[in-house]
Amino acid sequence: MDELLGPPCPCGSAESYRVCCGPFHHGELQARSAEELMRSRYTAFAYGDADYLFRTWHPRTRPVDVTVDPGITWTGLQVIDTVAGGPDDDRGEVEFRAMFESAGRADSLHERSRFERRAGRWFYLDPVTDDL
Repeated sequence: MDELLGPPCPCGSAESYRVCCGPFHHGELQARSAEELMRSRYTAFAYGDADYLFRTWHPRTRPVDVTVDPGITWTGLQVIDTVAGGPDDDRGEVEFRAMFESAGRADSLHERSRFERRAGRWFYLDPVTDDL
């Protein structure tokens, strides 16, 4: 990686944060797919960017206040499956495993998330409640 571009992106891409998820967080670009939005949201959790998480959460399902637990260190992301959620879709699902450490213990979150596009922008809707 080019040292001038900064640290690698936490989302697991081969790109630096500056060219990968950074432009989404700074409002320079909008996610083109549900997976791209999910990866940028993971990176927002890793960097403690609650404002981005709030802005990309569907208004119908988001909480009044979005916070990020400073006691959690996000350590890796694995995308397991995607269903729809492409540039020509209005809905999509992304199944992933997000690894983290909390209180010195390694753990992971396994979720299938639903996403919806509204007015041309992708939003996180909610987790699928079926057992994985």
